[in-house]
Amino acid sequence: MPHPDHRLLLITAYAAFNARAIDETLATMHPEVDWPASWEGGRVTGHEAIRTYWLRQWEQLNPRVEPLHIVVDQEGQVIVDIHQVVHDKTGVLLVDEQIQHVYQLDDGLIRRMDIRRQ
Repeated sequence: MPHPDHRLLLITAYAAFNARAIDETLATMHPEVDWPASWEGGRVTGHEAIRTYWLRQWEQLNPRVEPLHIVVDQEGQVIVDIHQVVHDKTGVLLVDEQIQHVYQLDDGLIRRMDIRRQ
């Protein structure tokens, strides 16, 4: 069972991301957060790199991620089952899938996120 604060942190992060509230989303993250740049490939590190990546992504895509289930694994990572739906800017459906986001938290903030395809 995830710590209630971890659950609230992640639910807040997903809601802010879906609302395109970048500053609110980044407030849930460590300043040196390590984040997957899955749309372009590779990774980005830090708030400004994530901001720049998301702004580029949102010019092309309209992603929505909804957390379905949150647990903590044996290594202390927080695993979130996600329903991800991505449309292009004209409304064409590109992706509708369930995946997992794997989080490492540090001092109550997101330190790293990885994506697992199921």
